Amino acid sequence: MKKQVSLTLAAVALIVISSGFMFKDVVKGLFSDKNEVATAPADHAAPAKTLYDFTVTSLSGKPVALSSYKGKKVVILNTASKCGFTPQYADWEKFYETHKDKIVVLGFPSGNFAGQELGSNAEIASFCQKNYGVSFPMFEKVDVLKNDGQAPLYKWLTSKDLNGWNDKVPTWNFCKYVVNEKGELTHFFASKVKPEDAEFKKAVGL
Repeated sequence: MKKQVSLTLAAVALIVISSGFMFKDVVKGLFSDKNEVATAPADHAAPAKTLYDFTVTSLSGKPVALSSYKGKKVVILNTASKCGFTPQYADWEKFYETHKDKIVVLGFPSGNFAGQELGSNAEIASFCQKNYGVSFPMFEKVDVLKNDGQAPLYKWLTSKDLNGWNDKVPTWNFCKYVVNEKGELTHFFASKVKPEDAEFKKAVGL
């Protein structure tokens, strides 16, 4: 029996590795704390920048000034097309369709976690539309982790000297950052949190 189990685990590891994923990354994704929540303390420092200081590039290659979302709450997701959390696209699309007059959802594809994002921006756009009917704004593939290639927006989201309080980086795909109507970061939610969760609803005023 033990031999059978060992052989099965070895086969799973071989499949994962042959698919281009690192086994340790898959294990990390399965067991990391995806229920983590962080909220801005009342006495946090004034942010050096706000969301409105950034311009990003859409999946179609067009520059988008995030100041265009002034007056609305914003939910920022780091997305992936080949992840166990990928079905959340449907949850966030439904949420966006229901609340887009007051709350905007912005998706930023990333291959940082086990290479679970598709190659090109065109492939990502086609996948999102075909499989989940995504209509909320999606942007070009970016690096969300702290390193030399980290996207400027994510550097702001994960650096408390810039945003005033938070240094938490995404722990896996589909982490969420909430920004208020003034462009200030207010909350971080890890991967398992969905739109219907009570803490999230409270964070966006629902």
